[in-house]
Amino acid sequence: MLKLRRGIVSRADPLHVRIGDEERPAWADRAMVGEMHSGDEVIVNTEGLDLELGSGGFDVVHVNLTRGLDRAADGSATAMKLNYTSLQHPVEPVEAWHPGREEGAPELRPIPVLVLGLHGQLAPAAWAAQRRGRGLRIGYVQTWGGALPGALSEVVRRLRSEGLLCAHVTSGPTYGGDLEALTTVGALWAAAGPLRWDAAIVGPGPGIGGSGSALGHGGMAALESAHAAIALGLDAMLAPRMSDTDPRDRHRGLSHHTAAVLHLLLDDVRVAAPANGPLEDLRRACEGRHELSIWEAPVEAYAASGLPADHMGRGIEEDELFFAAALAAGDGLAALAIRERVG
Repeated sequence: MLKLRRGIVSRADPLHVRIGDEERPAWADRAMVGEMHSGDEVIVNTEGLDLELGSGGFDVVHVNLTRGLDRAADGSATAMKLNYTSLQHPVEPVEAWHPGREEGAPELRPIPVLVLGLHGQLAPAAWAAQRRGRGLRIGYVQTWGGALPGALSEVVRRLRSEGLLCAHVTSGPTYGGDLEALTTVGALWAAAGPLRWDAAIVGPGPGIGGSGSALGHGGMAALESAHAAIALGLDAMLAPRMSDTDPRDRHRGLSHHTAAVLHLLLDDVRVAAPANGPLEDLRRACEGRHELSIWEAPVEAYAASGLPADHMGRGIEEDELFFAAALAAGDGLAALAIRERVG
């Protein structure tokens, strides 16, 4: 059962909710539950914070009883997200723009697609791609694997405001982006068709689900994302997860997340890497079929950019390899996009 508790908003910014005698940090997806004001009576889900499961260190507002029950219906929507849950809500998915293969449906441009394993790779990848290919229309497709609410990512807001991403599409069970898609393949279809992106970055939102097992983790979203790109005939490139200093052996060097995806892929992809990475491990993981390519990883320039430069509490100077791998992938994505545009 859901662990829901009644509380009172004690502070609106940053949001805190008082439950009994305890004041607790909270997060509210305001697009879903409305604005929060001091004194509002709310229902919050306390499970993640109580169990210390890494859900961000806060309770999540389920409903605002004071001011969140009078929202008007959206008459233009044609589909539901989070359907048959208490958070189901209407959306207008990008797939509905051209539901069939009728005359007039846009032809797909052969754009490259960079597949991420986790959200921390997004900022360096997008920055590096724009550094090489300034002015490219590069959008982000958010998938399952991490947080579902698109509004949770401060990184996406920053990248959008600085022009490093042209759009944010939330696909599948994720929601709250600039645009909605019911499937990842539908989101990539729109990116290569009516949205006319030059390149796409696809990967999970903040945080990542995990069980410490080989297949039970959010990194598996990359497998489905790569297959979606391949099915559409798009050029798929994988950004490997690497680390110099991750305390867990399974993520040090080349992460087992990336190795598992490379092994399970049903078709070949490109794999980007920095020159200083664990290239022999990556070659073995490619199993003689995926194309490994080396790209520039301007770590010092990225560190000076002011964009997020820490991952799981480790700064860029502590875990340079993690950022170098993402930067190399972004550099490679832009190179492929420029090549396609020139060609």
